[in-house]
Amino acid sequence: MRGSVRIGWPRMVLLALAAVMLGRFSAAATDGQDRFRKLAPGVETTIPPDRQPDETHSAHDVVEIHTYPNLEWTPHFTPSDQTLFSRSAGTRFRHSLWCLEFSFKPLRMIHVDIPQPSGKMQRKLIRYLVYRVKNTGSRLVPSQDDETALTTEQTDLPIRFQPQFVLASHEFDKAYLDRIIPAAMGPIQQREDPRRTLLNTVQMAQQEIPVSSERIDRSVWGVATWEDVDPRIDFFSIEVQGLTNAYRWVDPPGAYQAGDPPGKGRRFTHKTLQLNFWRPGDRYLEHEKEIRFGTPEGTAEKLYGVKEGVDYAWVYR
Repeated sequence: MRGSVRIGWPRMVLLALAAVMLGRFSAAATDGQDRFRKLAPGVETTIPPDRQPDETHSAHDVVEIHTYPNLEWTPHFTPSDQTLFSRSAGTRFRHSLWCLEFSFKPLRMIHVDIPQPSGKMQRKLIRYLVYRVKNTGSRLVPSQDDETALTTEQTDLPIRFQPQFVLASHEFDKAYLDRIIPAAMGPIQQREDPRRTLLNTVQMAQQEIPVSSERIDRSVWGVATWEDVDPRIDFFSIEVQGLTNAYRWVDPPGAYQAGDPPGKGRRFTHKTLQLNFWRPGDRYLEHEKEIRFGTPEGTAEKLYGVKEGVDYAWVYR
């Protein structure tokens, strides 16, 4: 037929292969974040990593040595500050510091039928927080010789996030540890994004968080859930522990005695992210739209222990 173009078999094969490769490339390009439900601007709140220089080192007496008076002696040919007893006072402990980036969606509620020990189902109101953690690969490394010298290193090392979520009431002095509720995972997954896997606390602790780059986001998503929360609670915080390896420790006076096992009586506190919320509603009709992120005017310092207008803070617990 005049005007038609005939394509030979070799050319047709090449075009077919090109189409297949183009299709695979397109699928690979959309195999990442594009296949998930896109969040509207402002839905997600991101807390940047917080690494403070003074968290890379601390000074302590080594009580396991310092409590033995017979170790104190005066040498004849060397300075007295070089003895084991002297050097155990005010010893500097140093370690590298990392912190994960934490992003979360608004705290929500969902009604779920929960199996009971009796075999029956009970409909309960579950509070849940969908979040993601991101490993930027940045670490703060102190010098072993000069405590004031710090370097920021970019690594490709994964981090294991072992989370602990606590919903703490500031009115009734109550605290609720995140619970694993298998019956709630399916409904939450369907509501948030059926294609995105949300890990519970135990599953999250089993994962290694790989390093993300500017081009590739390897964040890991999870969800924390609570049940049987007192409906009277209006002012509360969610405390997230495990986002950083920053910690503090102290040996209370007299807690360790000569002959005790090493470390007896030592108290550790860990850097914790405190997210503040309030709910201007009543106990009879709880709804997620009533929950506000932040602190209401005039209550921040008294109830939450933070300055006015502070919606989150890093504290030691």
